[in-house]
Order: sequence, then C-alpha cells, then structure tokens
Amino acid sequence: MNRRHLIMAGAAVAAAAAGGGLSWWERRQAPAALPEQPLWSLQFDAPAGGAVQVATFRGKPLLLNFWATWCGPCVKEMPMLDAFHRQHQAAGWQVLGLAVDGPTPVREFLASRQIGFPIGLAGLEGVELSRSLGNKDGGLPFTVVFDRSGQPVTRKLGALNEADLAQWVAALGP
Repeated sequence: MNRRHLIMAGAAVAAAAAGGGLSWWERRQAPAALPEQPLWSLQFDAPAGGAVQVATFRGKPLLLNFWATWCGPCVKEMPMLDAFHRQHQAAGWQVLGLAVDGPTPVREFLASRQIGFPIGLAGLEGVELSRSLGNKDGGLPFTVVFDRSGQPVTRKLGALNEADLAQWVAALGP
C-alpha cells in the first residue's frame, strides 16, 4: 500500500468511529430529554364512561402500564398488577392501565375480570405516548414508574414479575 491509501483508510476509520460515537451519544442522552410533562395534562375515556385524568395521579408513586387485550403477556400480568394495586394502595401507590386497543375489546375483557385499578382507553395513540416515555420500539407491555414528584424512575418493556414490583416498592417506599 502506498501512503495515499493509508491516509484514505485512516480517514475512513476516523469517520466511522466519529459516526458511531455520535450515535452512542444521542442514544445515551435520549432518556433525559423525554417529554413527561405533557403526560400529566392528558385525559382518557374510561371503559365504563367518564374520563381518567392523569393529573389526579400526581403526588404519589404511579405505576403506568401500557397494555392490550391481544397481548398475551399483558393479559397474564393483569391479575398481578391488580393484586399489587390492592396491596399497596393504602400506602399511596397508584396503578393506571392505558389500553392500546379498541374500546369494545377492552370493555369485554374488563367485564370478564375483576380489575380494581383505573383503565384509560389510549387507543393507537397510546403507542406514540409510550414511545415519548422511552418505549422506542412501541412494544407491549410497557411500564413506567413515576415517583411522588411525577418524574419517571424506571421503565420496563416486557412482562413484569413480582421481583420488579418489590424492587420498585423498596426504592420508592411502601
């Protein structure tokens, strides 16, 4: 190889490294820039009528779960979320489910199950909301836990388990 080829190869390697570093930096910075504030001004239709206003959940720990009736892991974790809600609501914990689904399937699902926490009908717009909260792929189930000041403290894509819930309670208090 001559000197010209070496210089061109070096420049190509440097450009690739700079591009990779920039990409890493942008991904690393993304969670800090998420727009949580608009969430607190939203309201959703409730399956049984009325509205669910997200602002009413501010001031206490909130587990926000995006789910759908057609999502197997979502359906499977609902009884666990309901038990969590019942066990920890006296200590201030709140659970809000946002259904990324049509109203009819959600109403039918809830008619056959006892779910004690509020559900909002987010529809397909719920996917975009979940993306704005850190769910870059728009997958379900997706959960965000907020502290008492309304700031997100953790996010999880995929099914929850008892260890997740116990860890969050330990971090934010009973």
